[in-house]
Amino acid sequence: MAARLVRIFPACSRVQLGSMPGARFLSQTPSPGAAGSPAGCVLSPADRNDSHGHVEVSCPFFSPQNRDFHGFHKEPQVDVWNMKVAFFFGISVALVIGGTFVHYLPDHGMRQWARQEAERLIKEREAKGITVLDCNYYDPSKIILPPAGDEE
Repeated sequence: MAARLVRIFPACSRVQLGSMPGARFLSQTPSPGAAGSPAGCVLSPADRNDSHGHVEVSCPFFSPQNRDFHGFHKEPQVDVWNMKVAFFFGISVALVIGGTFVHYLPDHGMRQWARQEAERLIKEREAKGITVLDCNYYDPSKIILPPAGDEE
């Protein structure tokens, strides 16, 4: 869909959000204590730009002690433990219990029952020597029709 929009509105593909490439817009107002807000992050001096012109952002959560920050807690041990618990319950338990639940759902539309009943009737008719399929669903000799002269 985005490719269609670019074809319809070619000017949309040339829009740049900032005049400086690699600029990041951070709030300079102090945060009221929201956890993980970008206001706590500080931009490093301009001389620490990388080869692509990106500025390095240093946050207090990305310290040498907490190198692998997962976003669950500020403390490294609690962060790793919370990440492991979240992935265990989010992936393992959801897939195992969800898959078991879907597997043991009742037969929707009674398809399995209908197939078993058809197989039982075929075996029964073959044992009796009757044709499996007949052009008449009901036995014509057992059908009682009204006399032809009565029309009311």
